Amino acid sequence: MVMIILQVVGYQNSGKTTLIEKCVKELTKQGYKVGTLKHHGHGGKPALPKEKDSTRHWEAGAVVSAVEGDGTLLLTATAKNGWNLSELIELYRHFAIDLLLIEGFKHSPYPKIVCLRDESDVYLLQLPNVVASISWMPLKQGNSFFIQEENKYMQWIMNYVKGEKHVCDCERTD
Repeated sequence: MVMIILQVVGYQNSGKTTLIEKCVKELTKQGYKVGTLKHHGHGGKPALPKEKDSTRHWEAGAVVSAVEGDGTLLLTATAKNGWNLSELIELYRHFAIDLLLIEGFKHSPYPKIVCLRDESDVYLLQLPNVVASISWMPLKQGNSFFIQEENKYMQWIMNYVKGEKHVCDCERTD
């Protein structure tokens, strides 16, 4: 089974999380099984719920800690030298999803949509495998969409996922 991978990259407050949320809602409505992965790019460890047994286990030194309830699994895992994107993608393959939406990991080789806040972010269009951009200012290049053209860019994303354009000849490196 082929898992489609699509990254959404850009700087803070550029619309990445909102775009992924809209994509997940629309794709799941159309029957896709979607997974998401967010890079915590602000440094340090992501916040975990306090006073929960699984968090207490992890804080005590467990390399992997999980809690399952009613079909939901929450997993916390530590890698001594950090996780690279290839390892994380392999983990997601176990969930038999159709599509993995990745927020962040700008320099990874997977097809990506770039979210641009202003003119100073335009250089991000030079990242590897940019397939589209969504910006807060009108651009006239490639598959560029103005943030207010939600119907257009959502239709483009749905067509992209349904088509063969998602096949990537990129190396699986970080």
